[in-house]
Amino acid sequence: MPKKRLGHWNSPAGYEDYRAKYAGAMRDVPAPDATHDIQTDFGTVRTYRFKSSAASVDPLVLLPGTSSGTPVWAGNLDSLLTITDVYAIDLLGEPGMSVQTEPITSDEDKAAWLDQTLAALPEQKFNLLGLSIGGWTAMNLAVRRPERIATVTTLDAVNVYDGIPFAIIVRSLPATIKWLPRSWRDSFNSYTAGGKPVEHVPVADMIESGMKNYTIRQPPPHRITEQQLGALPMPVLAIIAGRSVMHDPATARRTAEQALRTRTVAFYPDASHAINGEYPDRIAADLRTFLNP
Repeated sequence: MPKKRLGHWNSPAGYEDYRAKYAGAMRDVPAPDATHDIQTDFGTVRTYRFKSSAASVDPLVLLPGTSSGTPVWAGNLDSLLTITDVYAIDLLGEPGMSVQTEPITSDEDKAAWLDQTLAALPEQKFNLLGLSIGGWTAMNLAVRRPERIATVTTLDAVNVYDGIPFAIIVRSLPATIKWLPRSWRDSFNSYTAGGKPVEHVPVADMIESGMKNYTIRQPPPHRITEQQLGALPMPVLAIIAGRSVMHDPATARRTAEQALRTRTVAFYPDASHAINGEYPDRIAADLRTFLNP
């Protein structure tokens, strides 16, 4: 029987290194009210629930960037919890506490595991908030299985409003070579964060460990088309970083303004791709206005 192509940890020691750094980064996250490992057709999805004392709209579902996980939202959760209840999900097939058990071979598979995760939660509708590849993940679900989605908000989403530049693909290649020194991965992560230092930052330590110790085995995401964006039945808020290197910000802004039916676009001219950590309060304020028009 052929071996399944699954995302996996490269060694037990690598997994233990990541788990320790994940736990360290989680110390900056408010204590979750509940932790669930939800079984889907493609594996077990780690989901944290955070209760708000001011919940007035459907809960938020947070989807992190690649090689990341729930701790990436450490600087956002306090302000988001002033709006509504929050679920934070570790992406399946990526570094995190979710565990892939079956191959993910298409964009439809990626929508299926997330839809099955939402179906296991008690609420009927959700407001999705996705960062980087998490923004694409939210949009991919909205395009393919929109029934459980009240709204979508994307934070500098990749492959949604513009394609990933060839230059960034080339620059990322050394960071994917596991045996190269950490400095290569730190250099790439600093570049995407607008040149900010990433050494000795708990979330950055976790991300670097995931890049080094985990092998992703799923196809790259296909670009969401303008026709798909225009056909979305739910409101969408596109928050775009003016200094992002993951797409051309001007092109992404223009596409979002032209394609989205609700025309809800927020442009942060001085933000890098690490926008969630740079502007947590502004993001929460824009999201509150969007969800409570």
